[in-house]
Amino acid sequence: MQLGRVIGTVWATRKDERLEGLRLLIVQDVDLQLRPKASFTIAVDSVQSGVGELVLVTKGSSARQTRVTKDRPVDAVIMASVDNLEFTDPALLEQAYRARLAQVESGLDGYVEP
Repeated sequence: MQLGRVIGTVWATRKDERLEGLRLLIVQDVDLQLRPKASFTIAVDSVQSGVGELVLVTKGSSARQTRVTKDRPVDAVIMASVDNLEFTDPALLEQAYRARLAQVESGLDGYVEP
């Protein structure tokens, strides 16, 4: 899954008949700080997303696993609207790891293996 923000809509009057009734949205990928990336995806909307919403996009064969997209020629689907997200900065995790490692190593000072 990828995190993205809906930035627009695609209209296609001529398309495969199995795409009839599906809403196509433009989703720009975002990073964990919600900053836009250069990449984007055209995805079928299975959860009634709106422009500006933060969403999760699934790509590949998994995109055809929703009720809306089953057995349709789809490679990307918006399958969740994101209400909130929480994460720890990897740099802080690394800092905490190094502090714990230093504690363990200092506890081993003077230890002689039998």
